[in-house]
Amino acid sequence: MNIKKILVVDDEKLLRLFLRDVLVRLNKEVVIAKNGQQAIQLLSREKFDLIFTDMQMGKISGLDVLKEARQQSPQAIGIIMTAYGTIEEAVNSTKQGAFHYLIKPFSYEAIESVLQKAEEHKFLVEENKFLRKQALLKSEARDFIFESKVMKKICQDIEKIANSSASVFITGESGTGKERIAEKIHTLSPRKNKSFIKVNCAAIPETLLESEFFGHEKGAFTGAISTREGRFELANNGTLLLDEVTEIPLSLQPKLLRAIQEKEFERIGNNTPIKVDIRFIATSNRNMQDSIESGIFRKDLFYRLNVVPIHLPSLKERKEDILALCEYFLEKFSFENHKKMKTLTKEATNALLNYLWPGNVRELANLMERIVVLDRSDKIEKKDLVLESMERKTFYKPKSLKEVEAKHILKTLRLLDYNRKKTAEVLGITTKTLRNKLKEFNSESEK
Repeated sequence: MNIKKILVVDDEKLLRLFLRDVLVRLNKEVVIAKNGQQAIQLLSREKFDLIFTDMQMGKISGLDVLKEARQQSPQAIGIIMTAYGTIEEAVNSTKQGAFHYLIKPFSYEAIESVLQKAEEHKFLVEENKFLRKQALLKSEARDFIFESKVMKKICQDIEKIANSSASVFITGESGTGKERIAEKIHTLSPRKNKSFIKVNCAAIPETLLESEFFGHEKGAFTGAISTREGRFELANNGTLLLDEVTEIPLSLQPKLLRAIQEKEFERIGNNTPIKVDIRFIATSNRNMQDSIESGIFRKDLFYRLNVVPIHLPSLKERKEDILALCEYFLEKFSFENHKKMKTLTKEATNALLNYLWPGNVRELANLMERIVVLDRSDKIEKKDLVLESMERKTFYKPKSLKEVEAKHILKTLRLLDYNRKKTAEVLGITTKTLRNKLKEFNSESEK
C-alpha cells in the first residue's frame, strides 16, 4: 500500500527542486508542475498517489488542483503548502479536501513525517475498503466469486436447499470448492448457530473410522482409556459433512446407512441407542455411477445421501470465472501480506484463460498467493505464471513402498496417542514387529 508516484506543484522553482530531491531520496517517483494549469493537464493523463501543491498560484489555486485530482485521481492524497495567510487558513484547506498541510519554509524531516502519515492513511483506507467489500460479500451470501451462468444457478439453488433439512450430495473434481459449498449451505440454514462437524473420510484409518463416527465407551477396546463422543453426537442439531464419503470402507457402510435412516446409533461398547437430529452433506470427487458399479459404494447409501445433488464444474468448464477469481485472490492476498495490488498483463491474462487448471480453484488461489508473496513488480507477466502441470514432471518423485509404509505406520501411531499395543492391533502386526519397524525407520532417518 506504499505511495510511489507523487505530483509536486509550485510556482517557485527552488522549492519544486528541493521537494523533488527529497522525495527521490525517499525512493519516490516524482513529477513536477510549475503552476496549476500544468498540474491539471498532467492529472488528465497520469494517475498519482500523492500531490504536494502550493496554495496560491495565480488563477488556479492549490485547492482547484485538488478538486480536479478528486475527479481524475480519486485515490490521490493532497498536501497543501503555503507561506501565505495564517495556520487557520491552512487548517481550513483540510476541510476542502486536503489531507494535511505544510507551512513554508519546511525541513526534510517535516516532509518525511507528512509522507509517513499519508502512507498510514492510505493503508487504512485500503484496509477499510477491503473489509467493507468482504462484509458485503458475506451479507449477500456470496463467498463464491463467479461470473458464469452455471455458478449463478448453483448459488441460487443453495439458498433454496439451505432452508430444508434434506441430505445433499456434492460432486466435483478436487479443488472445485465442495467444502465451501457445504459450509455455505450450513451458514444459510436454520441450523447456522449449531455445530458444523466435518469428517475427512479419506484421512482416517479404516479401523478407527467407526469410533470417529459413533464414539466409544471406556474400555470398549484396547487403548480406549476414556469415553469419547463421536462426530454424530457432536453434530446433533447441526450439520455433519462426510467429506470424500466414497472412501468409507464397504464393511462400515451398512451401519452408517442405518444410523442415517434411523437417526440413532450406539457407541462402541454400549447398546443404548442415542437419538440425533442431523443434516447430512456428503462430497466426493469420484464418478458415483462407477463407484456403485465397481462395488466400492452401496447404492442404497448413495440414494439416502443423494436427496439433493449438486455437481460443481471444473474451472476449465467455467472460464468466465477465472479473471474474477484472479482479481479476488490478488486483492485478498495483497491485503493480507501488506502488498500493493498487482495487475495482469494481456499476455498473462491469455495464459490464465488458456490453461486447463487441473487443480481447479485451489490451484489458482495458490498461484495468486505465490505471485503476491514472491514477486515485487506491480505487473504480472506471463513469465511469472509457473503453472502446476508444467512443473509436475520435473518435481514429482515416486515413493518406495518402504516410504509409504513408514508414513502409514507413523500416522496411525500418532492417531492412537503413541499407544504401541493398540497401533499393532490396528495394523494387524505384532508389537515386536512394530518395534522393529520403528527402529528401522529411525536408523534410516539417521543415514
